[in-house]
Amino acid sequence: MAERSHKKYILFAVTVVAIFIAFGAGFIYGSIEKLPRPIQGIINQEYGKPKEFDFGLFWKTWDELHNKYVEPAKLEDGKLLYGAVEGMIKGAGDPYTVFFPPEQAKSFTQDVQGSFGGIGAEIGKKNGFISVIAPLEDSPAQKAGVLAGDKILKINEEPTDDLSVEQAVTKIRGEIGTKVALTILHSNDDAKSKEITITRAIIKIPITKLEFKDNNKMAHLSFYSFTATAPSEFQRAASKILTSGSKGVILDLRNNPGGYLEVAVDIAGWFFNPGDLVAIEDYGQSKTTEFRTSGMGGLKNFPMVVLVNQGSASASEILAGALRDNRNIKLVGAKTFGKGSVQELANFEDGSSLKVTVARWLTPKGTSISEKGLEPDYKVEMTEEDINAKKDPQLDKAIEILSGMIK
Repeated sequence: MAERSHKKYILFAVTVVAIFIAFGAGFIYGSIEKLPRPIQGIINQEYGKPKEFDFGLFWKTWDELHNKYVEPAKLEDGKLLYGAVEGMIKGAGDPYTVFFPPEQAKSFTQDVQGSFGGIGAEIGKKNGFISVIAPLEDSPAQKAGVLAGDKILKINEEPTDDLSVEQAVTKIRGEIGTKVALTILHSNDDAKSKEITITRAIIKIPITKLEFKDNNKMAHLSFYSFTATAPSEFQRAASKILTSGSKGVILDLRNNPGGYLEVAVDIAGWFFNPGDLVAIEDYGQSKTTEFRTSGMGGLKNFPMVVLVNQGSASASEILAGALRDNRNIKLVGAKTFGKGSVQELANFEDGSSLKVTVARWLTPKGTSISEKGLEPDYKVEMTEEDINAKKDPQLDKAIEILSGMIK
């Protein structure tokens, strides 16, 4: 499943060379030394140069490589160019800021559009590891035993150490009906990895599941993804709650990997007064954008508890954080993933692209979600044994808390 955290797609018409010089844009101005051997096919070497760093090291390295490499005929200037740009971007140290050479850019676009079969899991990078943010409800990944927080050590026997998230996604996706083998390490098991083979399929993303507990006194609303169709599905579920006679709501955001920020703000309108602050985009240098509700707060007077875990990310963290900041609603479960950033996609003329982090999300009280996540008010672990035995101690705790609120 593609990362969709409030993506803004921006088109820039630039040439391959402009990309190359964009690499230069991370360094330079001083002298650019003349190379002993002329470089063919590279133009615009002066375009967009910064003013502080000498870019001569790059050209010296380029020349040394071409003059001394044991098999110079195997050197492809295009690959060297894209490799240099990728290296610059990795220097930013942000797993969500990524450069895509043309072939990878094409795969990423197909992933965003949902063109491939997959396993039904949102993945990201956590502490340097390719990790499962959340397996989708009733997906091949969930049925195979993949859990939120799992580290993916290998894909079809290939180590993932040096893969970006997008490269890992490309390797996991494939033809419908084919298999992919993942070597995973559960987050609660530091010693034993295991291989899981999963059959790729068309993934239908579920949105909501509504159940009533304790003779309809409580509505347990599981909300799985902030997709474009989520507001209408949430409205149907909310309408059922309002006519059910329920006195309280458990909003279950576990294994919800997020989605569109605008959808999170729309859904938040059911729980707040019009104009209440839901989230802040912090662009740095004191530049921020506020997102406020416009709904009528149909569920704002219901006592609530929110369930979260390490599979709750991005838009689900925003909604959970806003509910806690604005209404002092308690979070139950495990610490959330910590995906609190905004990316823009710049498409270049040669078919390559750059996905770059442009802002970070803050809760209404200014708490940064990025990397830190949200700590629950009531920490309740869910073990693999609980899952296998179909036990849910986190939901049990939420029911216990809500029962005390509606008596």
